[in-house]
Amino acid sequence: MNVTIYHNPACGTSRNTLALIRNAGIEPTVIAYLENPPDRATLAGLIARAGLTVRAALRDKGTPYAALGLDDPALNDGQLLDAMLAHPVLINRPFVVTPDGVRLCRPSEMVLDILPLPQRGAFSKEDGQAVVDAAGKRLP
Repeated sequence: MNVTIYHNPACGTSRNTLALIRNAGIEPTVIAYLENPPDRATLAGLIARAGLTVRAALRDKGTPYAALGLDDPALNDGQLLDAMLAHPVLINRPFVVTPDGVRLCRPSEMVLDILPLPQRGAFSKEDGQAVVDAAGKRLP
């Protein structure tokens, strides 16, 4: 099963997404993107395949977003990608790639839309919010 997660272990959403992938019985390729950021073509491809704009893939919380002036609407996609490549913490997370598509999994349960295998049992997020019931069905 070819599933890849661009992961930040310090992020609860990223940890929950990884746990949901594993709850489907899949051991994904885990890319610690802060240490091993994607190249420009890969990053642009992830964003496009997820159906996002480059600006929508930017993370502003806890990043140098404001200090770099990235809220300037005059900045083009190339300039925003340059900033993301220079400062990988600006890449929103987690991106997940499966045979069924690419998603920025915020919230983490968005990964359920693209996992090729069903959940194998109940799952609750780290905060206790139930996402999947004991039968492996997504909760509303």
